[in-house]
Amino acid sequence: MKKDTQYVHIGTRTDPATGAICPPIYPATTYRHPEFGKSTGYDYTRTGNPTRAIAEQVMADLEEGDRAFVLSSGMAAVALVFSLFAPGDRIVLSDDLYGGTWRLLERVFSRFGLRSEYVDLTAEDSWAPRLAGAAAVFVETPTNPLLKVVDLPRLCSRAKEHGALVIVDNTFMTPYWQKPLTLGADIVVHSATKYLGGHNDVLAGVVVCRGPELADGLTLLHHSVGAVLGPQECWLLLRGIKTLPLRLARQQENAYAVARWLQGHPGVSQVYYPGLEGHPGYEVHRRQASGAGGMISFRVRDVRDVRRLLIDGQVVLFAESLGGLETLITHPASQTHADVDPGLRRRIGITDDLLRLSVGVEDVEDIIDDLERRLTNPPGSR
Repeated sequence: MKKDTQYVHIGTRTDPATGAICPPIYPATTYRHPEFGKSTGYDYTRTGNPTRAIAEQVMADLEEGDRAFVLSSGMAAVALVFSLFAPGDRIVLSDDLYGGTWRLLERVFSRFGLRSEYVDLTAEDSWAPRLAGAAAVFVETPTNPLLKVVDLPRLCSRAKEHGALVIVDNTFMTPYWQKPLTLGADIVVHSATKYLGGHNDVLAGVVVCRGPELADGLTLLHHSVGAVLGPQECWLLLRGIKTLPLRLARQQENAYAVARWLQGHPGVSQVYYPGLEGHPGYEVHRRQASGAGGMISFRVRDVRDVRRLLIDGQVVLFAESLGGLETLITHPASQTHADVDPGLRRRIGITDDLLRLSVGVEDVEDIIDDLERRLTNPPGSR
């Protein structure tokens, strides 16, 4: 199947008993054994649930991995992966990454001896010397919120020389635009709350891995920790994934138009969008991904415009999260990255003049008109 067809048909052949096109929801928490020593394949829903099994197989197929796990949130997915490591292990991470990942490492896993090192993963002379002795590399590409692009095949190749795992947060791209496991990565994580769910109505996380050893290790952790996704949420996730190609196409089309408009606005000093030819990672991104996505970050010349852009939105809503149908605007320094060390924030450029847009599926003229009205009018005016 072509990939658009593949997405439409997920789950349509999972209920042979009735032929239901829509996957059924199994809310059961326990399952009757047919006789002593035998199981239906399901015993207790923390270990396995039929609806969750469908969602996990779908994600393994879409990411072209060996095993997938769906969890109660994106951070639960990241925590599951970090739980693979032992005290004293060192993980190399992008210096520009989601603030919740930084918080999890610095305020939780550091207490158990896991060490983290933050470097610019777009510059090989910065990251290559750090690979020796590292247990893993954790990367976002494009990064959050500055949308830097990391050369995944190059990073994966060099990491393998040192025996380091490569973990990729693929939330911004989804498997529709980018498949890190096919580029050499070992593990992919998603906040499925975002583009995969796509409607701002389900909290979920995904981990996909390749290789039996990682699959077995993650299976043990998934079962032991128990941060699994409930069957109703699995069903919502599956429903969202079906329309992913349609949503992404419109979001990307809108994002490109908004990015070009922002580039020409006198109140904007810099625009970050990997679909623009002037982006430093434009060519690398084109080689490893089939789309530029729907995320844009930009800087305003006058920091007072930040407040104007964050209030009184009729189309562009001031809210955290991303990837839904609605266009959302976020202030990373005070929201998604507020917990990041202030010195690190300043060093990499997450400053008060930076804003992040998750472009939705509205009419793009409405999105631009709403932004323009707030950028050109003084506070409180209409």
